[in-house]
Amino acid sequence: MAKRNLNDLLYFVKVARENSFTRAAAQLGITQSALSQSISGLEEQIGIRLLTRTTRSVSPTPAGERLLNAIGTRLEEMEAELDALTDLRDKPAGTVRITCGEAVVSSILIPKLASVLKEYPDIKVEFDVNYGFRDIVADRFDAGIRLGGTIDKDMIAVPIGPQMCMAAVASPEYFDKYQKPSKPEDLLQHNCINMRFPTHGGIYVWEFEKDGQEFNIRVDGQLTFNTTPAMINAALAGLGIAFLPEEEFEPHIENGRLVKVLEEWCPPFDGYYLYYPSRRQPSPAFSLIRDALRTS
Repeated sequence: MAKRNLNDLLYFVKVARENSFTRAAAQLGITQSALSQSISGLEEQIGIRLLTRTTRSVSPTPAGERLLNAIGTRLEEMEAELDALTDLRDKPAGTVRITCGEAVVSSILIPKLASVLKEYPDIKVEFDVNYGFRDIVADRFDAGIRLGGTIDKDMIAVPIGPQMCMAAVASPEYFDKYQKPSKPEDLLQHNCINMRFPTHGGIYVWEFEKDGQEFNIRVDGQLTFNTTPAMINAALAGLGIAFLPEEEFEPHIENGRLVKVLEEWCPPFDGYYLYYPSRRQPSPAFSLIRDALRTS
């Protein structure tokens, strides 16, 4: 029996998980044509179709699903062991892939990692800025960053930032036209800027708390976004009230372009955490990145 090409198997796993030749090719750093030829060669060699291809999507066949379940985790373990071999090098090296939101990159990650990246030029960090909840194991990330209360219990979680507060804000222009809300229920009379979660498509329900009393409210308005910069720009344009972690509004609050309301209903909560699988052996490069980000 002919030996299998491990690259072909790796390419198959990537396409099957991404359900896209385009995304898989971009992540692997090869052309779509080369990727397609590799998968076709693998299917021809084993004599069975692994992927169902249409003009709009790619999905594993039953045989492909079986192969994916059998080898996906094993390939990850092999990669982890190869990464661990960098212990034998004089200096840590390799690429660390992290999925995270946009605000945390500039507020925490770049400031904390700058000195490490300057000291260890062979370490590379790839940030996947994504507002959905990515499966870091399936999507082959070394780690992810989320707020403390949203991390699965089977992950190792390391705090990397201080406590945070949510903030409801609008422009002075908006509050010149409409009375400021004094309690969460008042938001029902306002034009609120909504966030739709990319992962499951639901609209975020605004969460408030005061003196131990929690109050969740489903607001309405003309605008809904799935990225926070667009929400901030809409608030700056006087188009309604936005609700996000306060740090995302901070520069605009400081210069008076946005005004906070309902502050007594926005208590502090656990901030950002770096999280990663407990079963994965961290590479030296990842260990350096983790230790640099860890809150002292």
